[in-house]
Amino acid sequence: MARKPKETPLVEVFAQNVRRLRMERGLSQEALAELAGVHRTYIGMLERCEKNVTIYNIERLAAALGVAPPVLLTSR
Repeated sequence: MARKPKETPLVEVFAQNVRRLRMERGLSQEALAELAGVHRTYIGMLERCEKNVTIYNIERLAAALGVAPPVLLTSR
């Protein structure tokens, strides 16, 4: 049976890491979206655990935030 993004712990870890790193770098959701080449509303949806992220976009977001992709998937 399919699970919603909010029901998957790794989605929450990813969301928290994206938000924390974005804020540490002083980036708005819109600025991060532009750097990563995604729509600005997509960042908000990811941070609220409303959307599942693809490996392709994990790589793009990690590059935009200046970290390796595994950093976005690792609990602090």
